[in-house]
Amino acid sequence: MDIGQLFDEARTYNTYEDRPIAADLLREIYDHARWGPTAANTCPARFVFVASAEAKARLGECVSAGNVAKVASAPVTVIVAGDSRFYDEMPKLFPSRDYQSVFAGKADLIADMLARNVPLQGAYLMIAARALGLDCGPMSGFDAGKVNAAFLPDGRWQANFICALGYGREDSLFPRNPRLGFEDACRIV
Repeated sequence: MDIGQLFDEARTYNTYEDRPIAADLLREIYDHARWGPTAANTCPARFVFVASAEAKARLGECVSAGNVAKVASAPVTVIVAGDSRFYDEMPKLFPSRDYQSVFAGKADLIADMLARNVPLQGAYLMIAARALGLDCGPMSGFDAGKVNAAFLPDGRWQANFICALGYGREDSLFPRNPRLGFEDACRIV
């Protein structure tokens, strides 16, 4: 797959073909995505792959009306969450430094790391999924409190965004919206 397929031609799908995604493919997606860089190798994102009919129905109750059909038609919707105790893994993730004590008990620093790195890791997951032939439908139209209660009840993991995964149906695409050009969005200083 070339860069144009990953970015320029990739689209956000609203409906998916009735084709399952094997658990082995989900593992392969994560096995690639996990190598994307994060600050201090914190790797704070956690992923819940919602695939069973029962779990998809529960998730459908947590999303906005406009996203119910997306979740229902997608073979898998992943909850991209942040682990508020990511630093417990730091002895394994960065063994040459005591980063666990850097984060432990520091709520503002933890929140900052989650805000910056969880969406980043979610984006790596989407790129890996696209590279392996899946289409993606990221969504923020959901009630995070309901998602957390239904899927992450211990409170340690908190939903950041959700993303439908599957084989997109071309007839579900809207006309492509424009993007900002370099001159409108970038500066070289």
